[in-house]
Amino acid sequence: MAAVFADMKVVRLGIIGMGSMGAVHARNILDGKIERIQLAAVCDRQPEKLPPFAPARPFTDAAKLLCSDAVDAVLIATPHFDHTAVGIAALNAGLHVLLEKPISVHKADALRLLAAHKNPQQVFAVMFNQRTDPRYRQLRQLIRTGELGAIRRINWTITDWFRTQAYYGAGSWRATWAGEGGGVLLNQSPHQLDLWSWLFGQPTQVRAFCQFGRFHKIEVEDSVTAYLEHAHGAQGVFITTTGEAPGANRLEIAAERGKIIIEGLNLKWTRTDVPVSEWCATHPKGFEAPPTTHRDFTFENTGGQHVEILQNFVDAILDGTPLIAPAAEGIHSVELANAMLHSTFINDTVTLPLDATAYAAALQKKIALSSYQPIQS
Repeated sequence: MAAVFADMKVVRLGIIGMGSMGAVHARNILDGKIERIQLAAVCDRQPEKLPPFAPARPFTDAAKLLCSDAVDAVLIATPHFDHTAVGIAALNAGLHVLLEKPISVHKADALRLLAAHKNPQQVFAVMFNQRTDPRYRQLRQLIRTGELGAIRRINWTITDWFRTQAYYGAGSWRATWAGEGGGVLLNQSPHQLDLWSWLFGQPTQVRAFCQFGRFHKIEVEDSVTAYLEHAHGAQGVFITTTGEAPGANRLEIAAERGKIIIEGLNLKWTRTDVPVSEWCATHPKGFEAPPTTHRDFTFENTGGQHVEILQNFVDAILDGTPLIAPAAEGIHSVELANAMLHSTFINDTVTLPLDATAYAAALQKKIALSSYQPIQS
């Protein structure tokens, strides 16, 4: 069982799934980048992946690791569909849990997973490392303090996720409905979908146009353009793909107190001297926009990223430090990705909260026709 904060001095961590991300996390621990943590166990179905992380105890069966009493916490970095089942098993075993994104493939599974978290002393977090980026933290502060005023429009173009056909060919499960449950929305863009919700809240309506295999020989989406509406009046456009190069990552926000652009390591705020709606209603000249001043924020890097999230997870276990990314908030990006796909499936606008049962049924139809059929264990 997971120990109470005061009873522990070092967190014994097990990593389940030693693919690319699991290996990155393990190497960060072994290189001493995270304090008060021990890599106590590693687990993967392919035993040849385990020896590089000795002396961590090796496992090829996640269930055996979870009941081994070798760890206090686990980091789950398995393929997406396993997140729900392994996460529930880990929570039921009394362990602290850190999940790679997305927390589940679809909302119904995410709800099942979150329902399994019944013990408030169990730390349950998600690897949303973009929340450590100082650009987005600065923007969130401007929004939450009211300095930016009401948000009118959001445009996010995130097209620097370029992937080759060789990337998708590296595993038969990749970019398949049965193996991954989706494409760019489930694999690359959950970070931006999480940030969208974290910064602006969940939209109330989504109309999306997903293109399946537009740039690659795959069955899932590799290009998305979506329109979103929020209850607070903001309208937004979200564009993402893995098929454009060199691509861009540009977030533009129009608000009551001007315009913000985040691109590169910069946040540029063109601030109106008076609120736009006030100027619009009272200024006597028809073509004159309100005067502005400029505030530029330049950052040296994109923050602590994966290392900071893992350190925060350890600190939450040992000290009760508030989580940067609680797992309960992971459902929002799952719902947004599902809503965009479902909107395309039905060729219509989707209203949020998303009907989780309806989407799960639609996804199951895709899975039944998928080129990848996982081995049932």
